[in-house]
Amino acid sequence: MKCLPNAAALLSLGLLCAAGALAAPKSAPVVKAPPPVPQELVLRHTLSGDALNTLATQVVRFNDIEAKGKKAFGRIVLEDSQSVLDKARLPHLALFDQDDAMAVFDSRPRFVPLNKVMETSGQRFNAKQFYPQMSDAVEDLAGKMQALPLGMSLPVLFYSKAAFTQAKLDPNNPPKTWWQLQEAAGVLQDTGWKCPLTSSRFSWVHLENVASQHGEPMVIKNGKQDQLALNNMVNVKHMSLLTSWYKSNYFIYAGPGREGDEKFANGECAMLTGESALYARLKKTVPNLDVGITVLPYYDDVYGVRPINVLPDGLALWVLAADKKPERQVIGRFINFLLQPDVQREWVRATGYLPMTPAAVQALRETGGNPALLDQAEKRLSMTTREAARTRNEGGGRSRIRAILDEEVAFIWGNKKPPKEALDTAVMRAGPVLAPMPLSKK
Repeated sequence: MKCLPNAAALLSLGLLCAAGALAAPKSAPVVKAPPPVPQELVLRHTLSGDALNTLATQVVRFNDIEAKGKKAFGRIVLEDSQSVLDKARLPHLALFDQDDAMAVFDSRPRFVPLNKVMETSGQRFNAKQFYPQMSDAVEDLAGKMQALPLGMSLPVLFYSKAAFTQAKLDPNNPPKTWWQLQEAAGVLQDTGWKCPLTSSRFSWVHLENVASQHGEPMVIKNGKQDQLALNNMVNVKHMSLLTSWYKSNYFIYAGPGREGDEKFANGECAMLTGESALYARLKKTVPNLDVGITVLPYYDDVYGVRPINVLPDGLALWVLAADKKPERQVIGRFINFLLQPDVQREWVRATGYLPMTPAAVQALRETGGNPALLDQAEKRLSMTTREAARTRNEGGGRSRIRAILDEEVAFIWGNKKPPKEALDTAVMRAGPVLAPMPLSKK
């Protein structure tokens, strides 16, 4: 349109020209950047009940904290191992007992050592904050932490107080030695118990910890080569005693894993050797079962015996896939979140697992934890002696050796091998497992 210079049309044309100017195309709108995509990390687990509920709650808290961060953030996704169809597909993290690796992964996968993950995560991590016995449970032979000892237990003796009372045994004075336990088993059998004693996690309880209590090492040097040493005199003596109990039905072998837990929980067996964390589960799931718990029995006729010198073991949080730096950063933040005293306090109270650090014990004290039990736990976990050197964690070495022990022990129950021959064979078969490991590329 042409604006004519006459007075009559000046105003109207000026308005039209102004309107044309206002109608000019607008500049392109500013497009906001999409929100950052979180690093999603899968955590496979074997938990159930209160332990699973507590972990799920803590994961939600961590994810909420992460989502409020200004930088790239992460998100933990829980995955029940029983619901996984392709078990060979490795998650980023896994909370499990290495003895259960075949059930969780259909293999014994290699992992990324926790100390290396934390070194590259940009997060502070002080391995000295852990109780010596807790870090020892997940360290390699060089003293480097391989995993987070989140679900550890001690080996203990459980007993039914009602069964003891019925058999006229003192429920407040449980057996302290294996000889006393033999007497109690005989009395219980005489009063009608077809299963006076059973066990869970047999090799850990009755071979590794019996050796540890009596100052016997698990591994010794044979020249330059490490050699399994569980065919020592104490272990042969103990397995011979258990064999006699097995034949007289004082002892019922339930299996190499946690099969004995159910036999004790349903009232089938009067006594059980197993994991201390079971106590919390029994009190919640079987409230009518009046459970007694005491330290693992020992041999009082062995010089230098230390009954409390037992080895924590159980569930640990392992890193299986963390190739990218952002993934390791999220894992580093998650590990430090789990180590916060209030988070540990909540976890220990709900699950019965051992506290990892003195800060966790202090948090439990401040909120009404049993002072006597906390003092006992702290004394035990603070021990720094290592008379019973552990086998290495790399490549699932410890779980491989336990599998060998379980297989050889089965020959004893089948009356195919005497105890010494079975243990000697286990030592021979463990040789390749204890051979030096190749250096990891990670």
